[in-house]
Amino acid sequence: MVGLYGLLVFVVRQRTQEIGIRLALGAGPHDVIMLVLRRNLVICAWGIGLGFAAAWFASMVLARVLYGVSAHDVVVFAGAPLALLLVAVAATLSPALAAGRVDPLVALRQD
Repeated sequence: MVGLYGLLVFVVRQRTQEIGIRLALGAGPHDVIMLVLRRNLVICAWGIGLGFAAAWFASMVLARVLYGVSAHDVVVFAGAPLALLLVAVAATLSPALAAGRVDPLVALRQD
């Protein structure tokens, strides 16, 4: 969770100047928050999807090797992506709200 939060904060901080330009050109804080949420959740959705596919194939291999392990546990395969999605939403809210409060003048002066 900490790593996901750090990654999402880093992605938003890298785009501070772009966010400042958007705010200076008339975008509202709500628009910026929705932009950040949408882009960060798309990144997280790709990661969850790829991780789900990798786990699906890995479980088939492990089921053959380990005794008494089912290949596709519904609770795990439904619960883990849902938990990661909830963590992604929670980790995205803080940087998104901070991006909505960025002063355009300060953001444009950053290097």
